[in-house]
Amino acid sequence: MSEKKMSSSRKHHLKSLMLSIAKDLLEEEEREREEERGRYMAENCPTLSLPRTMQELQELCREVHRKIDVIDEERYDLELKVNKANKEIDDLKIKVQDLMGKFKKPVLRKVRMSADAMLKALLGSKHTVNLDLRANLKQVKKEVKEEDKELRDVGDWRKNIEDKSGMDGRKKMFEAEV
Repeated sequence: MSEKKMSSSRKHHLKSLMLSIAKDLLEEEEREREEERGRYMAENCPTLSLPRTMQELQELCREVHRKIDVIDEERYDLELKVNKANKEIDDLKIKVQDLMGKFKKPVLRKVRMSADAMLKALLGSKHTVNLDLRANLKQVKKEVKEEDKELRDVGDWRKNIEDKSGMDGRKKMFEAEV
């Protein structure tokens, strides 16, 4: 523990010094801003001298219109630069997302479409491919067990129940299985 803790009075004193220095800096910035504003106004907005004749008034109007045109051109140019920069920023954002691989997948709708219709949509109407998936399957013979045959050929269910009812029916069932 080479560092010693400061006392609360020392901390308070340092904090008040920092606040007073910050206050002085802010006041200095405000004065500089006011001076800059005054210089700008003196350069770009000369004192208004009201014309005495109609000719001087028309000349003043022409001059004001020229200044408005120049400012509009500058505004238009700046607007185009800002739009171009915004578009470039958006493109770069998309590139960053693609590189990171963390882009949101859009929600896809389910479309019911047969395989033939899908191939036709992908390949166009020139290529007509008939896709029959069952044509390439092997034929498998199904073995039918005797038990399955008996289950299928049950017949009238009431007759079977009457035959199996009572002790005689149970006895017949056991004898048939053995």
